Amino acid sequence: MLGLNRWHLLKGLAAILSVASIVSLTLIYVFPAPPSAITIASGFQGGNYEIIAELYKRILARNHVNLEMHPGSGGWDNVKLLLDQNSGVQTAFVQGGMGGGEQAPGLLSLGRINYQIFCVFYRATEVLEDLTELKGKRIAAGTVGTGSRVVTEKILGISGVNSENSTLLSLSGQAAVNAINDGRADAAIVGLESDSPLIHSLLRDSRVRLMSVTRAEALIRFFPFLARLVLPQGAIDFERKIPASDIVLFANTNSVLVRNDLHPAHIRLLARALLETHNKPGLFQRAGEFPTLTDSEYPMAEGAVDFYKNGPSLLNRYLPAWVVPHVQRLLAVLLAGGAIIYPLFSFAPKLFRSLVEYRLRSMYRRLREIEASLQKDATSSEVAALETELATIDRKISMFGVPIQHSDTFFSIKSHIDVVRMRLGIRRAALQSLITKAA
Repeated sequence: MLGLNRWHLLKGLAAILSVASIVSLTLIYVFPAPPSAITIASGFQGGNYEIIAELYKRILARNHVNLEMHPGSGGWDNVKLLLDQNSGVQTAFVQGGMGGGEQAPGLLSLGRINYQIFCVFYRATEVLEDLTELKGKRIAAGTVGTGSRVVTEKILGISGVNSENSTLLSLSGQAAVNAINDGRADAAIVGLESDSPLIHSLLRDSRVRLMSVTRAEALIRFFPFLARLVLPQGAIDFERKIPASDIVLFANTNSVLVRNDLHPAHIRLLARALLETHNKPGLFQRAGEFPTLTDSEYPMAEGAVDFYKNGPSLLNRYLPAWVVPHVQRLLAVLLAGGAIIYPLFSFAPKLFRSLVEYRLRSMYRRLREIEASLQKDATSSEVAALETELATIDRKISMFGVPIQHSDTFFSIKSHIDVVRMRLGIRRAALQSLITKAA
């Protein structure tokens, strides 16, 4: 039918297989299957970052993704782990003030997740009202190499306090406060999580006093990654009025960074973990304040922002995360196939009709040649040859198998064949009459 043979069919099949292979490879590249594990630089063992990472791990495990932990400092060391292609780390906790997108290209933020409160404690026998008054004192400024120490040195530096005019001790947390009580330090700048029990216990400790940083608003003009917070009177103990008055504090914000080549499915899973873990209210934060939709230091991951605004996609709501990329591939194949097949179906009848007419056109040309031969007073032998050829054309058309929907074309050429056959008959009769008369 239509002059197609096995070779044509084989070529068509090869073309279809080639297109299918190209589409499949393209889809595998566009929708790669997510790995089954993510590695996070979580911080020191037993620290707050590790506790938070454990919460993330449980959430990701529900979607068959294992969160592996890599020790880190939470500071610039974590950023370097992300930038190192060979570290195996894809995401990390990073404190504000550790740099930014210009110093660490290729990293994206999933948003700020909580406050790290900086509390300036000093002996209760003194009254200190400004950070500049720490000049010349022994200050527990945090462990060297940590993000808290980096931020503390920036705050002290803008206040005119440095290692040349003061003594900066590498102590943090409870150890820093103990140094005040033991007389080994005059003050301590302690970076604490907003829900840290140490804040509650120290505000009840009569041996130390918490400084109200009245110029905290000015600090955040110099360091946009900082925030000004107020601990209201009675927020720790309402009955005993602890603290006795409002205390102004400054705080850093912690963020979760990822490499920009992290699988989009993993970005959405991490965004879900951040939302479930950090959107609750706390001592300083309002419900829904974290994770944030913006980051002052790093560009935001679009997948995370979309998740925070709109929630999980339709597929993610009803399917496990590891299944979604495969379903996306299937849908992409169906859409691509539909985009190709639908026009073909709408154009196929016209194409088929054109193909039929093209095949019949050659027969029409031969009919025209037979018609032209009749105009030249064909002899009896020529008429016989033309009749034989006309019969051949008629037989080919019958064997051609023109579909029923193209019957008008079929009967049109059949009627034209009949007209030519009739004229051949007339010419043969005329020739026979001449022969009879001559006899």
